[in-house]
Amino acid sequence: MSLPAPSPEALQHSQQLTATLQARIAAAGGWIPFAEFMAEALYAPGLGYYTAGARKFGAAGDFVTAPELTPLFARALAQQAAQVMALSRPHIIEAGAGSGRLAADLLLALEALGQLPDSYGILDVSADLRQRQHQTLTQRAPHLLERVYWLDELPAACSGLVLGNEVLDAMPVHCVTWQDGTILEKGVSLDGAGQFVWQERPATGRVLEEAVAVAGECLLPPGFSSELLLAGPAWAATWGERLQQGALLLIDYGFPRREFYHPQRHGGTLMCHYRHQAHPDPFYLPGLQDITAHVDFTGIIAAAFPAGLELLGYTSQAQFLFNCGLLQALEALEPGSLPYLKAAAAVQKLVQPQEMGELFKVIAMGKGLAQPLLGFARGDRSHAL
Repeated sequence: MSLPAPSPEALQHSQQLTATLQARIAAAGGWIPFAEFMAEALYAPGLGYYTAGARKFGAAGDFVTAPELTPLFARALAQQAAQVMALSRPHIIEAGAGSGRLAADLLLALEALGQLPDSYGILDVSADLRQRQHQTLTQRAPHLLERVYWLDELPAACSGLVLGNEVLDAMPVHCVTWQDGTILEKGVSLDGAGQFVWQERPATGRVLEEAVAVAGECLLPPGFSSELLLAGPAWAATWGERLQQGALLLIDYGFPRREFYHPQRHGGTLMCHYRHQAHPDPFYLPGLQDITAHVDFTGIIAAAFPAGLELLGYTSQAQFLFNCGLLQALEALEPGSLPYLKAAAAVQKLVQPQEMGELFKVIAMGKGLAQPLLGFARGDRSHAL
């Protein structure tokens, strides 16, 4: 694996987090679940990937998200946001707002539609990202900044649209191997040199329960390894308790459960991103790389439904954007102009099956909406869940 070398300052930062993780493993008796390792690597206060000062999004970061590609993504999304707000309340909460680009572009698009929300809440755990979000909004939509506020935790109650773009994939996952007659959880230990290594132990508790449930639904060959996302379904269920009227709209890469745990996907979906290169080693430079896993969308709705959320739609990102007028937004630009050509290239990445169009999915869950949602008018795949 050949990856760019970090700066001395970045390397020192990673070494500090590595020492913290090593001490945590030692204090736990020499082993911690991978979910605990991933949570620390991404969210340890002042040290984790999302809580420290490293640049993460865009060309200078480690990956590019859909909102970074073109404002047409937000213009299409604005059509769905406007409908949800019209059917509930004129409020938006965005979870995990990244650089703030989606918030800025979405507010501008809603302003152009004459459908601005009364307020736009941003739920983010990173002080560094909050600062960058504020800067982005100040630069791109300064006259709308007064509508924006930041949340430290989920609100006790809310109505309107709750939006999450690439939020679920960054939630900690448990790694599991299904063997003949036993289920093992893969955790993190230390070798003789103090380096992180995988180590398996018999699964217990909630991990064991969920792994047994998956095995009962899916045909898993002996030795099949994959991930269990327990945090994501619990998070969605919490919104079910707090959303009074409106929709929870989540965009992420993943599959229905039977596709997620397909025998051909042996080895799981865990992936890391560093300087626009993807690789499978979660122990590489803790704190300097993103660690992600695909989403089991069946698990999300299975937890959200008992908590009071109705499934409103599930489809590919491409179909959702087409339904929300992405191509019409592109056609509104002057054909052949430089803005048009740049936007057309970005749209290709958003909708092509080999790019983001098919891998990324959109799921909507909600309460008290009297009409079907625009984004799922055609090509709804709810039956696949």
